[in-house]
Amino acid sequence: MTKAPPEAPDSKAGNPLPAVSSCPPVTLEVLRKRADFLAAARARRQGAKTMMVQGRDRRDGDPGIRVGFTCSKKVGNAVARNRAKRRLRAVAREIVPAGGQPGWDYVLIGRAGETGERPFDDLRHDLAFALGRLRARG
Repeated sequence: MTKAPPEAPDSKAGNPLPAVSSCPPVTLEVLRKRADFLAAARARRQGAKTMMVQGRDRRDGDPGIRVGFTCSKKVGNAVARNRAKRRLRAVAREIVPAGGQPGWDYVLIGRAGETGERPFDDLRHDLAFALGRLRARG
């Protein structure tokens, strides 16, 4: 017999199951092609303390949000770059579905000495700030 994980609700204790939203979830697709990254680089950008965010309207009618992640060698060695990209992916999963615009591509660029070391709450705040500024521009 397998045990349920500790965070799972206990159905025997009468605890209700968590509510499920009726809205379809926004899926994030990951940018992989160089042409998509270059197109985003020619579009709008907004800097924040822990990252640079580039955003562009694809104008293709697809409501999905696509996100790309990159860190240059200025961020550090491979271990530091991968850690920074992992943190960018984690914060994007939380913030972009609510703060991003449907039909847009976003590229999150890590900053040396900031993305990997700053507290995660600061990353959240910086991404929400950058997305809000990109949205306000138009």
